[in-house]
Amino acid sequence: MGGIKVAKCERSFCILEIPRYISLNVEGAQAAREDVRAGVFSIMDAVASAARNRLEDESLLEIRKSIQEQWQPQEALKELLTQWSRRSPKPTVLLLDEIDSLVGDTLISVLRQLRAGYTDRPESFPQTVVLCGVRDVRDYRMHTDEGKTVITGGSAFNIKAKSLTLGNFSQEEIHRLYMEHSHESGQVFTPEAIQSAWDLTEGQPWLVNALAYEVTFEIEENRDRTIALTREHILQAKENLILRRETHLDQLADKLLEPRVRNIMNLILTGADPQSLPEDDIQYVTDLGLIVRKPQLRIANAIYKEIIPRTLTQTTQETMVQQTAWYVLPDGRLDTGKLLGAFQEFFREHSQSWLERFQYKEAGPQLLMQAFLQRIINGGGRLEREYGLGLKRTDLLVIWPFSGGTQKTVIELKVPHRQALEKVLADGLRQTWNYMDISGTEDGHLVLFDKDPEKSWDDKIWHRTEFFEGKTIQVWGM
Repeated sequence: MGGIKVAKCERSFCILEIPRYISLNVEGAQAAREDVRAGVFSIMDAVASAARNRLEDESLLEIRKSIQEQWQPQEALKELLTQWSRRSPKPTVLLLDEIDSLVGDTLISVLRQLRAGYTDRPESFPQTVVLCGVRDVRDYRMHTDEGKTVITGGSAFNIKAKSLTLGNFSQEEIHRLYMEHSHESGQVFTPEAIQSAWDLTEGQPWLVNALAYEVTFEIEENRDRTIALTREHILQAKENLILRRETHLDQLADKLLEPRVRNIMNLILTGADPQSLPEDDIQYVTDLGLIVRKPQLRIANAIYKEIIPRTLTQTTQETMVQQTAWYVLPDGRLDTGKLLGAFQEFFREHSQSWLERFQYKEAGPQLLMQAFLQRIINGGGRLEREYGLGLKRTDLLVIWPFSGGTQKTVIELKVPHRQALEKVLADGLRQTWNYMDISGTEDGHLVLFDKDPEKSWDDKIWHRTEFFEGKTIQVWGM
C-alpha cells in the first residue's frame, strides 16, 4: 500500500504524492447493532488505534475524546476523519474492512458520514475510502430491530465510485501458486493433485490456499518434502477442513439461515424448477460466493456442495444411532441394499419428527437421507453430491474403498411433486442409468420420496428391481 500514489490537484496542476493510509476492521462495532452511539464510537476508537499503531500518530487518541464529548455520534466520525486529514501533510486513505458486518442504523450513520465528507476531499477528508466486505454496497439490506422494515437505497448508499471484486483463481493460477511451494521446498504436486484442487474449489481463493496449507503443513507426514503430493492427499486435506469446520466453512452456517439464502438453496438442493425469485436475492447469494450463475444456477464448487448439506444436518448426523460396521460385508464391501433398506425403515418411523427440525423443509427428505448416509460413510468412504436444477433430482455417488478395490454406488433421489408415478419412474431410471454409465458402476439405486399426505405408509414404502438399457436398478419408494 505504501507504493500507492494519489493525484492531489491544486489549482491548475497535480502533484503525485504517496498518501498516508490506515486500515482497520470495524467488525467490533457489529455488537452495537442499532446503538449508533456505541457503534460509531467503537469505529472511532479503531481509527485512533490504527493511526497510533501504523503511523505512530497518537494525536487522534486525544482528539477522539474531545469529539465524543462535544459531537453527536451522527457527526462524530466525520469530524474525526476531518481533523485527521487536516493535520496530515499528505492525502489520506482509509480502508474499512468487514463494513457489511455493521447492522441497521449504525451502518446507515457510517455511510452517511462518509458521503457527507466527500466534497471536502482531500484537504479536510480522506482522499479515498475503501469499503471491504463480501457484498457490494449496492446490495446492503438492513432490518431495524424494532420494526424489521427493509431499508434500501437513499443517499447513504450513493457513495460508490467503483466496485472491485476478488475473483476466483484460474486453473493456471492455481498451478503457478502451488508450483511456488515446489520451487521453494522441492516438494512436488502431481498434475492429478493440482487438477483435484481445481475440481474441488473451482478457484475459490480461500479454499485454494486452505487446501495447500493443509496438505503441506497440517498433515504431519507430508512435511517430509520428499513425498509427492497426490490426488488422495488433496482429498484428505479437503476432508480435514470440513471435519474441523474451519472458520470460513463454519461461517457458512450463519449465511445458510438467512431467508434470502434459504430461498435459493432450497431450490437448488431439491432440484426444483426455477421460480420467479427476486434478482436481488440471486445476486446476493452470488456475491456471497455460494452459487454461480453459469452455465446454470448451481452451488459454486464441490466443497460447498458437500459442506452445505453437512452443515444443515450436522446435529442430525451426530444423534443418529447408526454404526458403519452394521453395513460392511465380510469382504469389506458396503452392503448398499441393506443400507437403503435400513434407511427406508428409519424414514418411515422417524421422518416426521426429524423433518420438523430442519430449517430447509422443502429439501428435508433429501437432506435426511444424506445425513443418514454420511453417518455411515464417515467410517471409511466419501459421498459426492450433484444437484440437477429443474430436473427434480439429487445425484449421490458413494465411493467406498475396500481391500479388493473401490466400490461405487449411484443413488438418485427424486420427489414426484404430484406427477404420475410411471412418468417419474421412467425419467428416474434413465437419469440413474446415465449417472451409472458416467460413474462406471453397475450398482444403481433410485429413491422416490412420496410427499402425498393422503397416502398411507403401506402405500409409500415399497421396493422393486427394474432393468433399463442392460443395467439392473433397485427402486425404493418412501
